[in-house]
Amino acid sequence: MSRTESRAARLLREMRVSFVLALPLVLSQASSMGMNIVDTVLAGRHGPVTLAAVGVGSAVWSVVILVSIGVLMAVPPTVSQLNGAGRRGEIGPVFRQALWLALALGLGLIAVVRAGALALEPMGITAEARPEAVAFLKAISWGAPGLALFFCLRNLSEGVAWTVPSMVFGVVGLALLAPLGYAFMFGLALGAAGLGYAVALVLWCQAAAMATYLWRSRRFADLGLFARFDPPRWPPIRALLRLGLPMGVSVFMEGSLFVATALIIGTLGTTQMAAHQIAILIASLCFMVPLGVAMATTVRVGHAVGAGDLPGVRWSAAAGYALALLAQTASAILLVAGAAWLASLFTTDAAVVALASLLMAYAAVFQYPDGMQAMSAGALRGLKDTRVPMFITVLAYWGLGLPLGAWLGIGLGQGAPGLWTGLILGLSAAATLLGWRFWRLSRQPLPAVVVT
Repeated sequence: MSRTESRAARLLREMRVSFVLALPLVLSQASSMGMNIVDTVLAGRHGPVTLAAVGVGSAVWSVVILVSIGVLMAVPPTVSQLNGAGRRGEIGPVFRQALWLALALGLGLIAVVRAGALALEPMGITAEARPEAVAFLKAISWGAPGLALFFCLRNLSEGVAWTVPSMVFGVVGLALLAPLGYAFMFGLALGAAGLGYAVALVLWCQAAAMATYLWRSRRFADLGLFARFDPPRWPPIRALLRLGLPMGVSVFMEGSLFVATALIIGTLGTTQMAAHQIAILIASLCFMVPLGVAMATTVRVGHAVGAGDLPGVRWSAAAGYALALLAQTASAILLVAGAAWLASLFTTDAAVVALASLLMAYAAVFQYPDGMQAMSAGALRGLKDTRVPMFITVLAYWGLGLPLGAWLGIGLGQGAPGLWTGLILGLSAAATLLGWRFWRLSRQPLPAVVVT
């Protein structure tokens, strides 16, 4: 076999391993995204005002999701590096401190959501949609601690390369939300608030179910996850925060670019906001594939770091990039070819369908930079490199993407398409810089596995 064939065979083997690890994560992330889609479909059937209100409320709520995901992303690389280094006995104590961090984070985020509800009027959100958006946010805020705890629990499982539970409990949560949301929204006549209460209840159910599984499963018995009660200890929590806060900022910078875009579009009227909500939900659902691959790559790179396998780091990342490119090509084709049909699933308003279809063409363009920046960020997390990526994302998203998008959309009067152009430019800058960062670090000696 030639050297080229040997390298190709190695890449295919790595891709198969990454695919098996990533597939449950993709389905798990799709289930989480599906919860937003269920909310959007139910809100659309309730009326355009409710749809716009849930769109605005979901944009604010997504800040909670982003902060929770980002900060608690410290768990998978920490666990995977310990697992790769053969230090499984140290995973349980770190996990128990991560639970304290998740609980504190969730409680704090209740206040963040409620502050966001108070800020809708100063932001200029249309008066027609504002009351329902406030009601939605107040209701869903009770789910913030459940969300953070669930992310912490599933991140532990993913860190030891067991991703099936994330998929199972994600799908179960999605299955619960549809009937609960309908019952609360229409049966109890709670409107947008009913959707918020339904999401909060589902999040707490997912956290409780995941905790029960980790406690009872033999797969985790040797880790002693719940073997004893540990009070909060600052050194390990500080180590998690040192790793997680920059990731939280990075994830927030990307996500808040979309949130800010949605809030700006919310000032342009109900039609533009409703079209944006539909298009961004479909684009975000497509993004779940490279995001799941990136999460799997974090675990694989982290395990290779723990084992001291530098070539393994590079091959794990190469497999992730290849899978992401394939996925984004399929997504781009779907967004271009099926735009009108997809938009019509959410609404019968012809103006909303037409604008949403146009925005999906823009989404097809940013599939590639969005997938590549996600992959590079995931590989860098496996190396526990978080501070420089944080500055890169701040520059790309808020120094370039949002200002240009606001100038095109508002200053030049292009509306939602102009703002989406800003998304494309910001994501492209992040993809280029993060990719260069990983390429540079993957050619240096591996860092030591340190927890505290």
